[in-house]
Amino acid sequence: MKKRKKTPGNEVFTRVQKEMALPRMSKSARIAERESDKARVSQRPRTVIPGTVDKIIQFRTPRLPEMAQIAIEGEPKYRELRVENSLTDEHGDEVKLEKGGHVEVTVTSDAKRKLIEKR
Repeated sequence: MKKRKKTPGNEVFTRVQKEMALPRMSKSARIAERESDKARVSQRPRTVIPGTVDKIIQFRTPRLPEMAQIAIEGEPKYRELRVENSLTDEHGDEVKLEKGGHVEVTVTSDAKRKLIEKR
């Protein structure tokens, strides 16, 4: 291991002075500045998780929709996810998931709630 070279006291003092010379800003002002910046594209945090359609659940009562159970790979907390088996593709056509089909589940976070989008 290399030893760190000590900086003379004057260098540290100079760096501190430069930092103190910068304008101070509260956290709320920084957030407002960041949100008002038009060049910055704000996107919600999200992650894409691969999964497989484990089974299709059909209820005996016709008023309940058909559900698809998705087994999510690699994440023990979200092993099974049930969604309504009535989806639309990019052209607006209605599609249904089939048992054994591979899917990607996109989980996005909103400030107030968490949303789950299906692809």
